[in-house]
Amino acid sequence: MNTRHLLIALPFLLLAVPVLAAGSHLGGHNDEAIGKPGVASKVTRTITLEMTDAMRFSVPKVMVKQGETIRFVVKNAGKLKHEMVLGTEKELTEHDAAMMKNPEMVHADANMVSVAPGSSGDIIWQFTQAGKVNFACLQPGHYAAGMKGLVTVAAGPVAVNGTAHLQHQVQSPAVIALGGTAEANDRALLVPPASGDMTDAEVRKVDLATQRITLKHGEIKNLDMPGMTMVFQVKAPALLYQVKAGDKIRFQAEKINGVIVLTRLLAAP
Repeated sequence: MNTRHLLIALPFLLLAVPVLAAGSHLGGHNDEAIGKPGVASKVTRTITLEMTDAMRFSVPKVMVKQGETIRFVVKNAGKLKHEMVLGTEKELTEHDAAMMKNPEMVHADANMVSVAPGSSGDIIWQFTQAGKVNFACLQPGHYAAGMKGLVTVAAGPVAVNGTAHLQHQVQSPAVIALGGTAEANDRALLVPPASGDMTDAEVRKVDLATQRITLKHGEIKNLDMPGMTMVFQVKAPALLYQVKAGDKIRFQAEKINGVIVLTRLLAAP
């Protein structure tokens, strides 16, 4: 079958599935500053924290050694949704501002965990750099209310996991538009968008079942949103068949009816 016709046909096959998107945020963190995702087999200690509706962590100050891999068990003892996000103070402040503007965003990255009332979750994190790492709840209004804490990382030998990360290139450079019709897709294939309209990103995860894609992206200028890692649903499910984890892409996102929607993507140059 002609590839161009296949790309045009895919939206027809999939449009029966609802395609409204819930934007989500997280991450965009500076791994060099705060460390990196840890490996469960390398965990040296487990630290349990409770989050309360008084907008406080039960353990606001944590001491670790450089190179340690810590499992944080985070329990929500309140009746509101809470989360724990690791980052620099600058990153947390920027992400808090983005959450205040876009409260529908859903966090999704290794340096954080969102926890429903009465539930628990965990973060496994390796602290590779001596210094200070902040953490906070970035649910709208919680950070400003003082729901934050600090990890002090004492200098010492750094453990190395030696994990290799493979990156792949997007196989198809075709642009897929999201108008929901073959004509709209056809026009998109023929007329690429202006480069200034697109945001650079790396695909972290593709979930065909829920029609969601997780992107570590740069600044989305039209939404006044800083770089971070976000979970998007897409306006046309066919987009999810064009990429895989590790791909470098460029994309467009818009707010439609109060929801952040990924509306277009193509291979990064």
